[in-house]
Formats: sequence, structure tokens, C-alpha cells
Amino acid sequence: QVQLVESGGGLVQPGGSLRLSCAASGSIFSINTMGWYRQAPGKERELVADITSSGAPNYADSVKGRFAISRDNVKNTVYLQMNSLKPEDTAVYYCNAYVRTITNFVFYNYWTQGTQVTVSS
Repeated sequence: QVQLVESGGGLVQPGGSLRLSCAASGSIFSINTMGWYRQAPGKERELVADITSSGAPNYADSVKGRFAISRDNVKNTVYLQMNSLKPEDTAVYYCNAYVRTITNFVFYNYWTQGTQVTVSS
């Protein structure tokens, strides 16, 4: 099976930075798109950024120029560098990955349980 483990959330002051990491492990054959989503209280889950297996990033307009997504295909890990954080970035952040295992011919969508990011003074 596949496990996604994320780390790096926490409390940060406005204008500060955080880096999230998400590592996939298990019976992995290949990983397609990896990404980060977030859900604030009372709001729907939304895409923050994702990145293809070839490294092409995609960002939500609200984070362009402040956040940077990257991945290490050897380590099966995706990162989200978050700079110039704002209170409106406060949310639970989820890692997502489309993974094909060694026993399947299709890609399945895997999620983490989420990590809290709080931006507050």
C-alpha cells in the first residue's frame, strides 16, 4: 500500500515563512501529480498548488509569488515553501498524490490527514 506523511505545519506570524513536506512510501510504481490543498473553517477545500511529475507547477492566484512548490522524484517527496504568509492562509493543509502501485495499472488519489497552519500575531 501507499502512505503519505506530511510535516511542517505550525504557528507563524504574518509575513513569516513555513515549509511543508510530504513523503510518499510503500509499493510505489510511479507518482503523477502531487499537490497541496487547504481548507479553512467554513470553507471548501481548495487547491493551493500542484506539480506534475516533470516538474511543471500550478498555483492558485491567491498564493502566486508567495508560495513555491517543488518535488524530489527520487525521494517521492513534495514540498511547499510558503513565504509572506497572511492570516487568510490559515487553514488545514492537505497533501495529495496520484500514485500507481506495483500491483495496479491505474493511478489512485491519496491524501494525508492534514496539518494545521496558523498565521497570527
